[in-house]
Amino acid sequence: MNKFEIFNETEEKIDIKEETDLLEYALKYKQLENVEFNVIFVDNETIRNINKEYRGIDRETDVISFALEDNEDITFEFGRLLGDIYISIPKMKQQAKEYGHSEKRELAFLTIHGLLHLLGYDHMTKEDEEVMFKEQELILDGYGIKR
Repeated sequence: MNKFEIFNETEEKIDIKEETDLLEYALKYKQLENVEFNVIFVDNETIRNINKEYRGIDRETDVISFALEDNEDITFEFGRLLGDIYISIPKMKQQAKEYGHSEKRELAFLTIHGLLHLLGYDHMTKEDEEVMFKEQELILDGYGIKR
């Protein structure tokens, strides 16, 4: 059984049920069982501090994932402990405007992007980026969130 928790540390109203449904769909799509992780919604100041402390970059960003495993073979009694996903809600809103799509789509994109990072996906090379972004689009399209 998968277990994840969603924490909203902002004053913004977030559709937690929608986020839960999306994550449940993504986990089923990826055929994942017995994984555990958290999604934490924060403000720009919080994510900027996290970005500075852990990545040495003194600016806000949209999403940061802290993957707790580098090897799928590492298991705990209950299964796999994936880590934490931090998403800046103000940055998400700004990007939704910039990219000309809904906040719902931008939040879903960032959520799935963060989840894929927890699962070991990356976009450091062009090839890796193509694989990761294709997977994101397949999950979002399958869930019904189109570009």
